[in-house]
Amino acid sequence: MSAIAHAQTPAGVASPDKAPDVALAPVFVTANPLGDTDLIAPATALYGNALTLRSANSLGETLNGLPGVSTTTYGPMVGRPIIRGMDGDRIRLLQNGVAAFDASSLSYDHAVPQDPLTVERVEIVRGPAALLYGGNAIGGVVNTIDNRIPREPIQGVTGAVDASYGGANDARAGAAQVEGGNGQFAFHVDAFGRDTSNERIPGYAHSTRQRALDGPDASEPYGSIPNSDGRWHGGSVGTSYTWADGYAGVSYNGFQSDYGSVAEDDVRLRMHQDHVAVASEVRNLRGPFNQLKFDFGYTDYEHREIDNGVTGTTFRNHGYEARLEARHTRLGPLEGALGVQVSQNTFSALGDEALVPTTQTTNAALFGLEEWNVTSALKLSMGARIEHVKLDPTPGGNAKFAAAQGRDFNAGSVSAGALYKLAPAWSVVGNVAYTERAPTFYELYANGPHDATGQYLIGNPDAQKEKAVSTDLALRFERGPNKASAGVFYSRFSNYLTEYNTGRLVNDDDDPVPAGTDGALNEAVYRGVRAEFYGVELDGKWRVFEQGAQRVDLALTADYTHARNVDTGAPLPRIAPLRVTLAGDYGYGPFGARAEFVHAWAQHRVPENDLPTDGYTTLALIFTYKFRVGSTNWLAYVRGDNLTNQDVRYASSVVRDIAPEGGRSVMAGLRTTF
Repeated sequence: MSAIAHAQTPAGVASPDKAPDVALAPVFVTANPLGDTDLIAPATALYGNALTLRSANSLGETLNGLPGVSTTTYGPMVGRPIIRGMDGDRIRLLQNGVAAFDASSLSYDHAVPQDPLTVERVEIVRGPAALLYGGNAIGGVVNTIDNRIPREPIQGVTGAVDASYGGANDARAGAAQVEGGNGQFAFHVDAFGRDTSNERIPGYAHSTRQRALDGPDASEPYGSIPNSDGRWHGGSVGTSYTWADGYAGVSYNGFQSDYGSVAEDDVRLRMHQDHVAVASEVRNLRGPFNQLKFDFGYTDYEHREIDNGVTGTTFRNHGYEARLEARHTRLGPLEGALGVQVSQNTFSALGDEALVPTTQTTNAALFGLEEWNVTSALKLSMGARIEHVKLDPTPGGNAKFAAAQGRDFNAGSVSAGALYKLAPAWSVVGNVAYTERAPTFYELYANGPHDATGQYLIGNPDAQKEKAVSTDLALRFERGPNKASAGVFYSRFSNYLTEYNTGRLVNDDDDPVPAGTDGALNEAVYRGVRAEFYGVELDGKWRVFEQGAQRVDLALTADYTHARNVDTGAPLPRIAPLRVTLAGDYGYGPFGARAEFVHAWAQHRVPENDLPTDGYTTLALIFTYKFRVGSTNWLAYVRGDNLTNQDVRYASSVVRDIAPEGGRSVMAGLRTTF
């Protein structure tokens, strides 16, 4: 299924600029393998100029502020998406539907090896509808889609160039791609690069509360965050053969980066990833299945943490994931798809910070989805997945891991959903799911220091599966350019595995040390608790004025997540507070302008050993101009962020008290397509 990005988009879709009067709704690749445009799942898509204008230094920051989405952040180069308060291995990050293995879920200082400039489209699926991608998608799925394997025939040569400069860290970023073909054979080539200086901030790097703990003699950085600079570059080549009923192709992409750890002035992280993908789709088949879709990805990933020029730890992760989806012919009233997914990867951490043993994880799963259009107003869906997960640790001569034992888990998930049209413009949708997630290797076996995050991590070798019941309910409205959605969600875990600070300061051998000791680490343990998450998501856009070439739209987005330990009532860590975004868009022919206010309330609901965060209000302005030169289309833009120069500290960031977000900044960019 190709990702069709037309203008008339459902609620929750960040639309491109003004579109033709007649257009089809977009096909969501991730939310439903049946290619529905009328989705039961709570899903958001970001593409076109909307994606270009949101593009930031990390995937997490690019998506931050979409309904239910926040970001981890570990300096300007690092940010992994959080959905409804869940992060790490509860959010599946996919590239074109399959995993590209890295180490971003292991630790907050590990970047996601993707540059937003090379992404054609991002799809976010929230809540129980994501279970088709596994128990570790219990919070949701973020699928970045590119055209490195061309999915549709290309005749002639096309391309695009992006370039931008500015921001609170003087980011210099650029990307270029060329595609061509003869209507059957097609190729794709792209390259990208990004280089940033230290992040400028409006005051002290350490928060007021943290400076009080630091003591009067501590050196306090001011005006910028030390060691927050970075650079990365990469590129890809791909080719495919296309025909009327499908395509088949292969691609390679490489990624390299070098960036600093904001928690340790002398620590750099150097990352390298190679990824090979194979994809094919065949449509209009005869027999029990009328469509087959296959995706395969192999990844070889490595990053080194370098302390004062000496490599302390090397993290490696290599493996593959394959996924086959088969859409069957109609069975009575049912339309559906079945699939199989297999993966195997080996993760190792070697050197001074060998905090986990070398572990091979093997996963095999079967899944299916069925839909029934009961009436023109009522649609039902049901999905199921069963998977087997096996973990095999190898101590490698390290006495800390001598007792590590292999574990096997069988995890099952089921979901059901319904969409009911109350009227042509109104509909109500609901989903409910039971999901199981096997613990990861680091939740089981971690036992070591991690200087980049200032922690000593301890796993739970007896950890059991996470089990959760999740539900969401939303009311949607759509009429012409006006769209709105108001939803609530609830998840209850019987065994939620999370990382808790014990309050102890320890050295690299996990021996207690007094406060102020050089190199002291916060001891953190993984433990399972009964937990619940619930919240609200609002998203709407209204056309308030339209006359000739002029139009004015107002948009509102708001979300809130409440997460707690059911047994003690204590809040879970790193939960974003109530946030509200109010935006106004003005368009006049080729000119565009957008003003965006974001207000986040203070977050005082934090665990015992965490510090609260203050609220903030930011203002962003964007000005755009579209023009043509010969056969090329151009988009020029200027974007001002945090123009109120606020001290912004995300409650979802583990380094919020030592590394705030950037201060007032202006960025200029230019994009051309031909």
